[in-house]
Amino acid sequence: MIRLWVFGLAGLTVALASWAAPDTGRDVAATCAACHGTDGRSRGGVPSLAGRDEQELVRAMRAFRDGERPSTMMQQLARGYSDREIEAAAAFFATQKAP
Repeated sequence: MIRLWVFGLAGLTVALASWAAPDTGRDVAATCAACHGTDGRSRGGVPSLAGRDEQELVRAMRAFRDGERPSTMMQQLARGYSDREIEAAAAFFATQKAP
C-alpha cells in the first residue's frame, strides 16, 4: 500500500510539473521577437537568431549577461535570464529555420 502511495505521489508530481512548466524555450524566445523577429528571423539590421548554433547562442547570451560582451540593450535584457532559460531559448532558436 505504501508503494502505491509513493508511486502515485511521484506520478502526480510529474504530471503537475509538466502541466505547470511552460515551453520555456519558446516563451523566452518570444521576448526577443521585437528586435530579432518572430521565431528569430529578423527583418532588419538586428541579427537573426533562427538556425544559429545552440552553443554559440548560449555563449553570447551569457557573455552579455555577465558583462563580458558590450552592447546597448542586450546586457540589460540578458541579466534577467537564468542559465536554464538561456539554454532553452538557444535550443529553440537553433531548431528554427534560418531566414
